[in-house]
Amino acid sequence: MSSRNKKKAALYQKLEQLRSASHSTSVNKASIVVDASRYIEELKERVETLNQDVATLQNSSRQDSLPAVKVETLEKGFLINVLSEKNCPGLLVSILEAFEELGLDVLDARVSCSDNFRLEAISEVKKHTPTLSPSPTSYIYVYIFHQNPAHIHNTHE
Repeated sequence: MSSRNKKKAALYQKLEQLRSASHSTSVNKASIVVDASRYIEELKERVETLNQDVATLQNSSRQDSLPAVKVETLEKGFLINVLSEKNCPGLLVSILEAFEELGLDVLDARVSCSDNFRLEAISEVKKHTPTLSPSPTSYIYVYIFHQNPAHIHNTHE
């Protein structure tokens, strides 16, 4: 195979990866790049919204009643711990929906829902998922509680 053909094949493969990562349905090069650019802008807006939500949550006077979320970065994923002093109905579903939205596959999990709520999960980032940098804890926390704010405000049962 000639050098030119190798370069062309490599470019085609990179365009396919870009198309897949940006969820583009376009077939020509320019449209794929435009779709990817739009997707990057959407992601930037999403990060900005999440950062604003995190700031709002951190400034909330109800912070002491919120579940504790701790995320440790592992080699290929995250160790995620969620602890709430009380059991909130639907909290596990919200957490799992948040993992799905963030593109995390749960590899192993332990959950206790007796008097309090405790979750320990090991997750791995799915392919073609945007990175959770710089603060995966914030993103996971906001996704869990932004999706279902009842878990934040329901302090008395």
